[in-house]
Amino acid sequence: MEKFEKLTGIAAPMPLVNIDTDMIIPKVFLKTIKRSGLGVNLFDEMRYDRQGNEIPDFVLNKPQYRDAQILIAGDNFGCGSSREHAPWALADFGIKVVVSTSFADIFFNNCFKNGMLPIVLPQEQVDILMKDAEKGANARMTVDLENQQITTSEGATITFEVDPFKKHCLLEGLDDIGLTLAKEAAIDSFEQQAAQARPWV
Repeated sequence: MEKFEKLTGIAAPMPLVNIDTDMIIPKVFLKTIKRSGLGVNLFDEMRYDRQGNEIPDFVLNKPQYRDAQILIAGDNFGCGSSREHAPWALADFGIKVVVSTSFADIFFNNCFKNGMLPIVLPQEQVDILMKDAEKGANARMTVDLENQQITTSEGATITFEVDPFKKHCLLEGLDDIGLTLAKEAAIDSFEQQAAQARPWV
């Protein structure tokens, strides 16, 4: 998993509430167990018409937001089923940060495990970021995980809270496997001692 330290990028405004995981990645695309390739189907039913053509009015189809790396969303983002494909699709599209007033718990934790940073802020601060994002590609935000700050295109700063352990994992690029491998020496030592103490096992 890549380290997440600081990101400066385009923020896309998506003020819809209760965006569930089926809206993020419809169930028809859950046949794969690969984390790559799902970005093209992110928000599929909102991005494309029935003939597969892009819907011009959808935010991520607009030229100024095609390279968005930050998503400013409405309340209760990621609700619904617990599919991990939802953060996979967001990450594969290029989204690295999602800001909302609240997230579904499972989706929230899955984001961290996939190198994404979900940020919870009060409504008034989300409104500030939403308004800034509406300026388009020239209005770039900076998300600084180390200092737990978001800087708007005009230089205003907003601080956010993040669990210290989850923050450590993102800064060091550690997913669950990486956390286990970090203890590899201790695991090897234990196994050697266990083999000597119980050679019949």
